[in-house]
Amino acid sequence: MPRILAIDYGIKRVGIATTDPLQIIATPLTTIPNHELLPYLQKYLQQEEVEAVVVGMPTKADGSDTHSTPHIRGFVRSLQKLYPDLAVHTQDEKGSSQEALEAMISGGTSKKYRRQKENLDKISAVIILQRYLESRPTTPPNTTTS
Repeated sequence: MPRILAIDYGIKRVGIATTDPLQIIATPLTTIPNHELLPYLQKYLQQEEVEAVVVGMPTKADGSDTHSTPHIRGFVRSLQKLYPDLAVHTQDEKGSSQEALEAMISGGTSKKYRRQKENLDKISAVIILQRYLESRPTTPPNTTTS
């Protein structure tokens, strides 16, 4: 079964997470500078079978756009154009950075580790991916229910 990739897209850095081949567990993959994202994805997609990409979509508490929402929408359009056969989904990322920080604290990570922004970005990508996995229908594709 192909993997699902999640992207926490930032103007400077991008956190990336992936599922295992059974699409059960979301794990952090890497954090890279924004300008390296498309070459990284090209190489990754050549090496791994990927079913879909989930991009975190930021909104304010009232549902309106943040300052980075237009950049992310542009990235999603670029991704769809470059990879027309790849499903691209967006997932609400509201609160994912705070949730990532809390997860790192409860997981016992050191303050030094938590201060490194790239760690927060890839854990945020895991949270975005986990939210997407939890929001999918429980019936696997190509099966019927009685």
